[in-house]
Amino acid sequence: MKTHLIDGQWCAGEGDAFESLNPLNQQVLWLGHGASAAQVADAVRAARAAFTGWALRPLAERIAFVERFAQCLREQAEALATAIGEETGKPLWEARTEVTSMINKVAISIRSQAERAGEQRGTDGSTCLSHRPHGVVAVLGPYNFPGHLPNGHIVPAVLAGNCVLFKPSEMTPRVAELTVQCWQQAGLPSGVLNLLQGGRRTGEALAAAEIDGLFFTGSSSTGAALHRQFAGRPERLLALEMGGNNPLLVEPVENRAAAVQIILQSAFISAGQRCTCARRLLVPEGRWGDELLRELVQTASAIRPGAFDEQPEPFMGTVISLHAANQLRDVQQHLIEMGGRPLLSLTQLRPGAALLSPGIIDVTALEALPDEEYFGPLLQVQRYQDFDQAIALANATRFGLAAGLISDSAECFARFHVLSRAGIVNWNKPLTGASSSAPFGGIGASGNHRPSAWYAADYCAYPVATLQAETLSAPPAVPGLCG
Repeated sequence: MKTHLIDGQWCAGEGDAFESLNPLNQQVLWLGHGASAAQVADAVRAARAAFTGWALRPLAERIAFVERFAQCLREQAEALATAIGEETGKPLWEARTEVTSMINKVAISIRSQAERAGEQRGTDGSTCLSHRPHGVVAVLGPYNFPGHLPNGHIVPAVLAGNCVLFKPSEMTPRVAELTVQCWQQAGLPSGVLNLLQGGRRTGEALAAAEIDGLFFTGSSSTGAALHRQFAGRPERLLALEMGGNNPLLVEPVENRAAAVQIILQSAFISAGQRCTCARRLLVPEGRWGDELLRELVQTASAIRPGAFDEQPEPFMGTVISLHAANQLRDVQQHLIEMGGRPLLSLTQLRPGAALLSPGIIDVTALEALPDEEYFGPLLQVQRYQDFDQAIALANATRFGLAAGLISDSAECFARFHVLSRAGIVNWNKPLTGASSSAPFGGIGASGNHRPSAWYAADYCAYPVATLQAETLSAPPAVPGLCG
């Protein structure tokens, strides 16, 4: 199968064979071979050859290409949403929302590029600030948002004048293929965007290639490995967007039903497979907290997971694979063996399907809570005695992506906002809510201070400061220099 796009031509892979499976029924959705190291090198050469012409195109022309890409996405929206649903297991309502986000990203990226990477002239007319593309950059995409998240790197990179090597997750190659076909239909010149399918070997070959930058979205462990691989190469830009062990702190509030809904959407939307999902719920000791947990467990028990195209539409679908489902079941058992108390057991709902029910486990009694991101519908509960202890528990993580507070007190949020170690801090909103018109990223093991979304333009180009004059004249005289 011709599954790679190199220099405008589709070709078969020469590397390891792999396949993409429907996580609900294990049906083969995509079958092919990964790109070999030689094919990665070919793609780098193609991108390098295309760079000069692409970078020299007027910005208005580059904008026209990405706007045609957005139009193609609109025309292919339902086919792309179906592919996302089949390959990730997320319900169609959510897959359609992802496609809409992909379309909207184009206009947002154009505005961001103008604001953050446009040209500026000083008041004296001789100083100028402009931005230049890096050259050839790699984009490594995740499986949870296989269209939207790589798109958030690719669109601003192409707008800035870079040429891109795109390696999607090996779990979602079909979505990537359809997306790149839309770029082709938009008329993007050969070599500007190259698609390299594959797993770890392809990713390692790409990171080791002669590229100018790499933009990664995925796990903290893989991001750390890339950081080590780039050690001693300061000339290469690395932008890491990784996960989090995100806390959601709840105080006694009047509208407890609303608090329950925010918690459920924070923890279990996308089957818990958003990097901003709440992993730890901090609940006050005492009667109010007991009642909150009772209502939370009761409501979570009624959540109906289902197939991506099931009617009526389910709240959440599968996790990405049977392997991921089994890992989450093992994590739950491990936490129980450590002293955790299951309030609602995560269970596999169908044999041979990666379809899980939500799990809630009280881990307050654990002496040493593992500081890990469990990527799925498993919520850990920790009880606290006072607000200062709750903030300390929230910050007791090496990650720093997202943190949230449910509270009727503006004073408490002001304190929480300042003291939280996170790049996203929400108040009385689902933790999974984020705006594309704001930066997106975290600190600690969640990122390397290169947030994406509205700030993606920052790492897609570098600033150039210029002093200039249209008319040549001698500079002011300085002592000791003969004129």
